[in-house]
Amino acid sequence: MEFASRSLDMFADDPHSGYFAVGRGSRAEAPLDLPWLDADQAVLIAITRRPGDDGALALDYRTDPSDPRVVGSDFWTNSQVCEWRVVAPAFSSFVTSLGLWRAPAEDCEVRRGASGTRM
Repeated sequence: MEFASRSLDMFADDPHSGYFAVGRGSRAEAPLDLPWLDADQAVLIAITRRPGDDGALALDYRTDPSDPRVVGSDFWTNSQVCEWRVVAPAFSSFVTSLGLWRAPAEDCEVRRGASGTRM
């Protein structure tokens, strides 16, 4: 992830790479919001393997530092510029939707049958 996230720094620091819609909120005149990604508050978690496929997922900490939203790059809707779009409103909902994580029993309702066993 660290290696992949270096590209965010590269694009944010290059004034000629607006195509990728990555900037730095710390240097912007106004707060950056979607469809722009703030390199100061994002980490890439997945990128495509082949150059030209241009797909990436990032954790966007602007919404919640403890449970950031998941955003994805969209180069297909507008071929003139990348637009970052919400994939999931929070990382926890993203991993839950993939079946990779389940909330602890005390955090979710557990339905019990007549015998008291979990259903």
